Amino acid sequence: MKILLTGATGYIGKRLLPILIAQGHDVICCVRDKNRFYYPKEFQNKVEIIEVDFLKEETLSKIPDTTDAAYYLMHSMSSSSDNYDELESTSATNFVNRINNTNAKQVIYLTGIVNDNTLSKHLLSRKNVENILGTGRFALTALRAGIIVGSGSASFEIIRDLVDKLPIMITPKWLNTRCQPIAITDVLEFLSKSLLNPATYNQNFDIGGPDILTYKEMLLAFAKAKNLKRWIFTVPVMTPKLSSYWLYFVTSTSYKLATALVSSMKVEVVCRDNRINELLNIKPMSYGQALSKALIKIDEDKVASSWKDSLVSGRFTNNISQYLDIPTKNCFIDHRKKEIINRDFTIQRIWSIGGETGWYYGDWLWSFRGFIDKLSGGVGSRRGRTNKHEIHSGDALDFWRVLYANKEEGKLILYAEMKLPGQAWLEFKIINNFLYQSATFQPRGILGKLYWYSVWPFHGFIFNGMLNKLIQ
Repeated sequence: MKILLTGATGYIGKRLLPILIAQGHDVICCVRDKNRFYYPKEFQNKVEIIEVDFLKEETLSKIPDTTDAAYYLMHSMSSSSDNYDELESTSATNFVNRINNTNAKQVIYLTGIVNDNTLSKHLLSRKNVENILGTGRFALTALRAGIIVGSGSASFEIIRDLVDKLPIMITPKWLNTRCQPIAITDVLEFLSKSLLNPATYNQNFDIGGPDILTYKEMLLAFAKAKNLKRWIFTVPVMTPKLSSYWLYFVTSTSYKLATALVSSMKVEVVCRDNRINELLNIKPMSYGQALSKALIKIDEDKVASSWKDSLVSGRFTNNISQYLDIPTKNCFIDHRKKEIINRDFTIQRIWSIGGETGWYYGDWLWSFRGFIDKLSGGVGSRRGRTNKHEIHSGDALDFWRVLYANKEEGKLILYAEMKLPGQAWLEFKIINNFLYQSATFQPRGILGKLYWYSVWPFHGFIFNGMLNKLIQ
């Protein structure tokens, strides 16, 4: 079967793709930018990549008429725009109009549990999208999930940040709200087993694990799983805005995402029933089992995807290809080079840079720069990286975004997502047994020039030290 996969670069989409291929399907991956979509070479004959922007109806003509079914895995809740609900409605409407003119029998939509009369803006928007998708000529299957627990999921990473960093937490009262978490493994099983299954047509289902817990209980269970002692006290005086700032400064989440999550966490999300478990013969794992599995994946450095690699984790809004040609006109450029001793060793060092590994030299300065960026409303450096030794175009890397990564060529280009009075690039490339490093800054006005001259004295200290560590 020919399956359309939207959100192919997202947390769920990246994990669903290999499952669909293993089931024997040909998968059409919808992406906004081909340059930030990575998949294993062995998938090459089973994957077709098309560039589609669902806010631009004319681009949807690239979707083949022969599509048999589709997954709708898109959302805009943490975009830079405050009217993300309108953007979601437009995307859904354009999607329905195009899919109506294909052979698609079914659309599967992953959304949130909406069993409360007073919904947050985020959940109300997701329900509205479900209503729009329900107007199509195809059969709609809506799977409604609460908190998704898995290595790299936004919810899991926020819980991990809070527990790892705060022995004592003074928290808002919404931590006593109940929810029904579900493991990412079970979400993927529900998604794959619902595909072209007539028993799921034109229905919506709540999917969740066997445990109903408060957010406080989830945090304490995580602490127990890591053998950490944590004390949590809830107070009634923390406003939604203060709660959002609390999440933003303590965790790696963006402020927009923190705001959306806080508004949703005040609403109880518990499954109405579990009839789909019997229908698809699925027995979801407990919250404790989901935590154990996620922690093992992290320890083994086998995180398949992370929400941090989505563009919504930072300030990057355009296609990567627009930034690949590093400018030279009206730019400040710091060029350095060193002769390398072992090419393979240097490549591996470059490909492991950032995250837990650090920047090899002057790490406290890199951390301080990330702290300043966080204070000014930027992404900071807490995002780290998804994999310790592998990076691909589009990945987040601390306060950078990977534009280009080619091991065989020995070239890596990073683009700064921190708040700056201009644009910045950091490039590493190996040519004729020499490692070249270039830091390029394109200033914006007088503030940009002042910024460059203020940090320039540190470049010799940081970049020379880093280059020596990369080749030794």
